Amino acid sequence: MTDSSSNERQIQHVTNYQDLVSTPFHGEVNAICWKRELKGDFAEIVNSIALKDNITEIDTAELLDLKLSEQGQLARETLLNDLKVLKENGASPSLNLIKYYERDDAYPLFPTDVYSYHVDRSPVPTNTYLCTYYGEPSDILPNAQGIQKVLVPEIRAELKKLHGESDHGFEAFLTEYFFDLHYQAKLDAIPISLGVGNLWRLAVDHPESKVPPCLHRAPIEKDGKTRLLMIC
Repeated sequence: MTDSSSNERQIQHVTNYQDLVSTPFHGEVNAICWKRELKGDFAEIVNSIALKDNITEIDTAELLDLKLSEQGQLARETLLNDLKVLKENGASPSLNLIKYYERDDAYPLFPTDVYSYHVDRSPVPTNTYLCTYYGEPSDILPNAQGIQKVLVPEIRAELKKLHGESDHGFEAFLTEYFFDLHYQAKLDAIPISLGVGNLWRLAVDHPESKVPPCLHRAPIEKDGKTRLLMIC
């Protein structure tokens, strides 16, 4: 049985930007969180921008052009500051209004969309930063509470059918189509919500990483509520 009291051992909490970007991952720690109670009306920003698609990226110029109340201006200041600080630290943040992500219907037994627990991979050292300002937050899963989907017998059998009868090149096939990045939660798993307003840094699978990559997923949107998410 999973011990909920030790469920967050992989998380280190910090209280400022500098510690968020500079604290090294170590041991079991592959997620760093700056827990924040943000001021301002982020719903006003969401409602002030017309959705162009299921995902609409908001640039700085568009944010600055919005006519907002005092509370809306406070929210905008937070967004602009988060984008600025992350860019100054070498990240490439994107601020998005998300109605929904595309679902992977091609492989119903082993979907590879972002609603599935997955890790991020990069050929060079990097991090994943994210913050949900409005709407449903993402969640993460302790690595010990997930199993790589390609190791689940029935899934692996179906993937072998998809690949063909020969085992030659099978592992490369799993990597090429990103099947190896996805995980299934164990029956006693306890996901950890990333919450609203908190700024997170998650470990990525890259050649120089000293810790396992962080398992995370996007939430299923509720009641058609648009999310406001910064990610990079």
